[in-house]
Amino acid sequence: MALKYYHAEPLANSLKSMAPLKEKGLDYESIYVDLHKFEQHSDWFKAINAEGQVPVLDHDGVIITHTTVINEYLEDAFPDAQPESGPLRPRDAEGAARMRYWNKFVDEHVMNHVSMHGWHRLVGVIARNIDNGEFEKLMEHVPLPDQRKKWMTARSGFSEADLQNASDKIDYALAKVEAQLGETAWLAGNSYTLADINFYSHCGMMVERMFPDKDVAGLYPRLVDWRERVTARPAMAAALRSEDRTAPGLRTWSGDR
Repeated sequence: MALKYYHAEPLANSLKSMAPLKEKGLDYESIYVDLHKFEQHSDWFKAINAEGQVPVLDHDGVIITHTTVINEYLEDAFPDAQPESGPLRPRDAEGAARMRYWNKFVDEHVMNHVSMHGWHRLVGVIARNIDNGEFEKLMEHVPLPDQRKKWMTARSGFSEADLQNASDKIDYALAKVEAQLGETAWLAGNSYTLADINFYSHCGMMVERMFPDKDVAGLYPRLVDWRERVTARPAMAAALRSEDRTAPGLRTWSGDR
């Protein structure tokens, strides 16, 4: 069994699938893809993932992309490798459905809204510092049209209306998570699952840094407690210590590029 994990710094999607690898105690080859050097759009990487995005899991030559799919694949491929706290995907149908519900919510109603603010504030700085001719050449190598459009929008700046809408969506998500944690210890029930890893990686770990105007500690105390419990897990701590070549001034946020 040989596992290779192609990833960037331990935030957002790269963290989301690294954490389960650590939780399950799986040995893997860590291959860093430097997003600031646009390695994700290089020919060698697009030969691995034609979409030009990280992370990617290579399991004995089987290529798995998209973090929610990667994480479910790890549960299917390595069902006996589990943390002491229990399987990351509940074994009963109801529990698995609750986990998938929260994963769907994070994937569809949280991730992109947090991502927009990150791209606006930080990726936009990178994009605007590239000369026009060089930027156009770089865009020619971005395989996904929507991703190319996102780069171009980051360069010019997202509209205030779109940013406000995204912020409002995050308010809704934080309130929803806070309410859920008043009923169960973890998002999908009383056990730690892939749903917790998903929300933590995309929003929970950095919401104050991304949205300093939100009174997170005052309004969402259960979420803060939950975040501390996730951060304290040895596997998450190990994942957070993994390689990071991000320039210090850009470490507030990172997203797939």
